[in-house]
Amino acid sequence: MIMSDDNQTVKEITPMEQDFSQWYIDTILKTEMADYSAVRGCIVFRPYGYELWENMQQLLDKRFKDTGHKNAYFPLFIPESLLQKEEEHVEGFAPEVAWVTHGGGEELTERLAVRPTSETIICSMYSKWIKSWRDLPLLINQWANVVRWEKSTRPFLRTSEFLWQEGHTAHRTEEEAEEETRRMLEVYRDFAETELAIPVITGRKTENEKFAGAAKTYCIEALMKDGKALQAGTSHNLGQHFAKVYDIQYLDTDGQLKYVWQTSWGVSTRLIGAIIMTHGDNKGLKLPPRVAPIQAVIIPIPGKDSAAVYAKAEELASRMKGKYRVELDTNDEKTPGWKFSEYEMKGVPLRIEIGPRDVKNNQVVMVRRDTGEKITVSQDVLCEKIGELLDDIQRNMYEQAKRFTEENTRTVGSFDEFKDTLENKRGFIKANWCGRTECELAIKEKTMATIRCIPFEDNEPDGKCIHCGEKATKKVIFARSY
Repeated sequence: MIMSDDNQTVKEITPMEQDFSQWYIDTILKTEMADYSAVRGCIVFRPYGYELWENMQQLLDKRFKDTGHKNAYFPLFIPESLLQKEEEHVEGFAPEVAWVTHGGGEELTERLAVRPTSETIICSMYSKWIKSWRDLPLLINQWANVVRWEKSTRPFLRTSEFLWQEGHTAHRTEEEAEEETRRMLEVYRDFAETELAIPVITGRKTENEKFAGAAKTYCIEALMKDGKALQAGTSHNLGQHFAKVYDIQYLDTDGQLKYVWQTSWGVSTRLIGAIIMTHGDNKGLKLPPRVAPIQAVIIPIPGKDSAAVYAKAEELASRMKGKYRVELDTNDEKTPGWKFSEYEMKGVPLRIEIGPRDVKNNQVVMVRRDTGEKITVSQDVLCEKIGELLDDIQRNMYEQAKRFTEENTRTVGSFDEFKDTLENKRGFIKANWCGRTECELAIKEKTMATIRCIPFEDNEPDGKCIHCGEKATKKVIFARSY
């Protein structure tokens, strides 16, 4: 890796085959997605990275509102007494909780936890708001930041502070809560595959891997280009556990006081990391058109008649304004060739080149980031053609990622085959499992692979457990993960 004089800007990107982790960091820094901050484990979202998050946020937020949810905001600080009310939940987050002990120069009478997740603070409010069956269902989401004091951090994937959304709902019946949990998992699956072009496996977490305090945890799992899995989103059926701890009761139609049934669900800015590692290549980013900050960049190639070229480029940019996220680069200090490489690296889906000959012939040359294909298009149909190409790029990126996932999902029948596949091929591994936590933990200790999920599809065992040889109860997905 070559650094500039200020030791902050990466000049070259390390090939992913040489060092995938360094490729990932280089790509983030070089494309100005984010930068390291003065606070350990925290990053600064630079405008390009934050705009990507904003685009994702807007598309996901619309899905939440279309399913009847409303946004609210709850405090960042949680009193220690409130957090301690639920022992299992606290134990799950205890190593990562950051505490505020002083304020205004004075020691606080009670420590305040900096929000690692919001179940406790939200449940304390739900116990005040919910009194009758008429108050249900209560469907609330919040966009917020959380703090988890991670020992090992990596931009977007695992940072001490990160951005996310967390939905929290309350229902009259167990069936309604389960329906909500599965509905929101489907929202996440559709969002990942439709908007981010990331194929995912949906399923249920094991008892050992489920969210602390939940009755059931469901997830979407994606496969990165280095063969590791990434948990891209989770949806939890909380049952009545938190309702009983925080006394969230309602008067039902039969005149009886009953505890509500709850759910919580969330995705975070680690989805940005998922986009980078699912689609990127040795040139840098490759961004799905539906969320890319810049969908198309216009690069003038001045030649002898620069005035005419720039005038036509500005006219085309103006014509596309409001229809697409388009950038016109008129920086004379950089050559067109430098700009080609720069925008390829930044993952812009389409590049539009226009030079003197193109002005004369009423055409432009369009270059796809996903395939590198060059297409000559009449200026008269440019807007329509951009839409067609962006849709095709989005579709192609999903299909490429899906092929990669399918080619790197393997079924094994023995523990020796499991270990060999894990070391030499990686990816998702389908294998029979007896259902016992002891066996699950033993496999993890020996191989560093975990059960990513019990998939909804193709989960019936066809043999014995690969580790203990006892009767298998499920076929599950294993992988090493982030």
